[in-house]
Amino acid sequence: MSDEFHGLDAREKAALEAALKRCRALAGQIESELHNKKPEHFIDKLSLADFYASLERAAWVLEQKSTPKGKG
Repeated sequence: MSDEFHGLDAREKAALEAALKRCRALAGQIESELHNKKPEHFIDKLSLADFYASLERAAWVLEQKSTPKGKG
């Protein structure tokens, strides 16, 4: 995947890195909110956990695309 990253122009790389930062920030915000909630506050814990896992996966994919080969 890093070959694809290197093929992007500077604007595309910056957009990808900004998306990664937003994804990480959102995942961190969700994690913080979940940490402060009691289990009875959740209607569907499995859906929420699945959503959080999806965000983590998206952040990982974006990170893989932005990490040069051999460094990640």
